[in-house]
Amino acid sequence: MKNHYSIAEAAELLSVSKQTLRRWDGSGKLKSTRMPNNYRTYSPESLREYTGTKAENLIKETAEDYRAMPLKEYSVLELFAGAGGLALGLEKAGLSCKLLNEIDPWACKTLRRNRPHWHVVEGDVTQQSFLELKGKIDIVTGGFPCQSFSYAGKKRGLDDARGTLFYEFARTVKEVEPLICVGENVKGLLTHDKGQTLNAMVQILEDLGYDVLTPRVLKAAFYNVPQKRERLFIVGIKKGSGIDFNYPQAASEMMNLSAALKVGVLFDTDVAESIGQKYPQRKHEIMSLIPPGGYWRDLPIDIQKEYMLKSFYLGGGKTGMARRISWEEPCLTLTTAPAQKQTERCHPDHTRPFQTREYARIQTFPDNWIFEGSMNQIYKQIGNAVPVNLAFALGKELVKSLNMYTVTKELQNKYQDHADKIAQSNPQLSLSI
Repeated sequence: MKNHYSIAEAAELLSVSKQTLRRWDGSGKLKSTRMPNNYRTYSPESLREYTGTKAENLIKETAEDYRAMPLKEYSVLELFAGAGGLALGLEKAGLSCKLLNEIDPWACKTLRRNRPHWHVVEGDVTQQSFLELKGKIDIVTGGFPCQSFSYAGKKRGLDDARGTLFYEFARTVKEVEPLICVGENVKGLLTHDKGQTLNAMVQILEDLGYDVLTPRVLKAAFYNVPQKRERLFIVGIKKGSGIDFNYPQAASEMMNLSAALKVGVLFDTDVAESIGQKYPQRKHEIMSLIPPGGYWRDLPIDIQKEYMLKSFYLGGGKTGMARRISWEEPCLTLTTAPAQKQTERCHPDHTRPFQTREYARIQTFPDNWIFEGSMNQIYKQIGNAVPVNLAFALGKELVKSLNMYTVTKELQNKYQDHADKIAQSNPQLSLSI
């Protein structure tokens, strides 16, 4: 018996494609062993385990992946596009980004650098009109900032939101009339103003002709993202379209930091060295005392008081302060500044903040995605992004929904054409759907 099988031999034994094996490896469903030349190989034991029922389950999951392959080109218009995390994930799922609007010039440079064919509109969204795209866009997306707005009487209509960036998102939906709209925001929007802000947003989209699903918080660590980032999604379906959408199903286990920075399930190589912030000397001395997975309470009591100052005597765990991430856990949510006292994100082995390429990997950007601007601008772009793999999981569900809509419409059109021909040949019969 052979000691190991190549990816081609394993694909033949399991009757699947090499691409499927790579996908299973990346998702952890069937792990390969990497040789010194970085080629994937499979042990007889690992392949034997994936015969019978387990193999059948994997094939079923692969069939689900094929359901998420677009039957036609589905178009996306994205507002507040940032450095492209959401757009890149949707593109990875097979969606076509037709227009992206962003006000930050450095983020726009990043988008153009990596995707020259994307139509990037740089500037204030309040100065943009999208009326020429009415009926030509399938999905409108946007990560608008959480802002409250006053209510006029009890109507809570679109005009009540004027002056906020949600208004611009809703205005775009009104102008374009997409089949689906997807708003993305921080988890805190759920409780902002005791939930009234979110309720008003939902009501506005309902008034614009959309059935809004119950907003859902998706935890990125359960969608192949090595980070405890939580994002709120608001999905609206055009009334009367018959589109059925399901939020992506979470994995049973979280992705850990090792998957981001070391060769493994997400990346084929260890992360490369890059620019990054450094700690001042005294802070470096203090942070060097923190073990992986630890935080300020792991310091000697006198240093705790020195570092925390007045916060030492206040309530709450403040677990993000003087925090060193361990390899075995997801990273805490990345911020736009990795060395701030309240939001420490220290490397497990080295006493320093995560470098910019490490930041990008934790957000699941590919290594060939280049960020424009200064080091601080790069941290800002990455810290504000939607994790690419989270957007990919959402995008696959959007594709499935639009595929079913496309098939249904085609069947309806064929039936109607057939009914019209019958009616023409026999005017006494009138068939319609």
